[in-house]
Amino acid sequence: MDEQRRARQEAVLNRLDRFSRFTDSSLRIPFTRFELGAEAIIGLIPGVGDLAGLVLSGYVLVEAQRAGASGATKRRMVRNMLIDFVGGLVPVVGDAFDAIYKANTRNTRLLRKELMRDLGRKEKKPFPWATLVGLSVLFGAITAVVVALL
Repeated sequence: MDEQRRARQEAVLNRLDRFSRFTDSSLRIPFTRFELGAEAIIGLIPGVGDLAGLVLSGYVLVEAQRAGASGATKRRMVRNMLIDFVGGLVPVVGDAFDAIYKANTRNTRLLRKELMRDLGRKEKKPFPWATLVGLSVLFGAITAVVVALL
C-alpha cells in the first residue's frame, strides 16, 4: 500500500474515532465505568431521536465508501445501523440498548479491521447484558418519576 493511500486511510480512521467517541462514549456516568454519547441522549427524544441517530450513523458508512471498503463490510455496517435503530425504538429498554450497542464504534472497528488487515488485530468483546438490564431499570425509574411528577 502506498504512503499516500495509507495516510488517507489513517485520516479517515482518526475522524471516525473522534466521531464514534462523540456519538457513543463522550459522557461518563458518574461512579461507573459506563460511557454514553450524544446518540444515546438524542435517542431519548421519542420517535425523532432514533431517526436522527440513524442519520448520524450514516456518516460512518459514507466514510467507509470513500475509503474503499468492501461490499461485505458495508453490509455489516448497515446491519449494525439497523439493529441500533430498531433496538432503540423499544420503549425504555430501547434507550438502554442504544446506549450499550454503540453502532458507530462497531462500524469504525469493522472498517479499521478491513483497512489494517495486515496488523492482525482482533477486537471481539461479549455483549454487556448486565449493563443493558441495569440501564433499562435506571431509565424505567427515571420515566416513572417523570410520569409521577406530571
